[in-house]
Amino acid sequence: MTNQLEIHDLWASVDGQPILRGVNLVVPLGEVHALMGPNGAGKSTLGKVIAGDPKYVVAKGRVLVNGQDVLGMAPDERARLGLFLAFQYPVEVPGVTIANFLRLALAKRGGEVSIAGFYGKLQKALGTLDWDENYVTRYLNEGFSGGEKKRNEILQLMMLEPSYAILDETDSGLDID
Repeated sequence: MTNQLEIHDLWASVDGQPILRGVNLVVPLGEVHALMGPNGAGKSTLGKVIAGDPKYVVAKGRVLVNGQDVLGMAPDERARLGLFLAFQYPVEVPGVTIANFLRLALAKRGGEVSIAGFYGKLQKALGTLDWDENYVTRYLNEGFSGGEKKRNEILQLMMLEPSYAILDETDSGLDID
């Protein structure tokens, strides 16, 4: 098995508009790659197609995660394989606290997680981020500033430890400081 994310001749569209036209990319596990280009070039579309956003239609091509084609998988199955997408503009999820979201996501990703183990890991991540524990009792991104939303995504990355993280314009919504 090859430990890498591979994209082969990927063609995709949204709302009938072709966006990706024959994309090829290989990202070995542990490497960092940056995609740059003008607005509308397909950078965000590529991330959403890899993650399984149902609005995007794949005409042809393959996306392999460690040798396994993910295009026929639901987004949650892709996440269990270790894919993570940090959104350019993270959505608000009223009624779901950050702590419950993370606990459920961890359980779905890797099976049972003890309460003590979960909270120990959460406390460590919050300490690293210098973030108050009260944040995790708030609803997911509801009423958060741009910086708080981005910090919450970093918290998710720290807790879920994905194999492959796609970070879509991580500075969107942040001030210059």
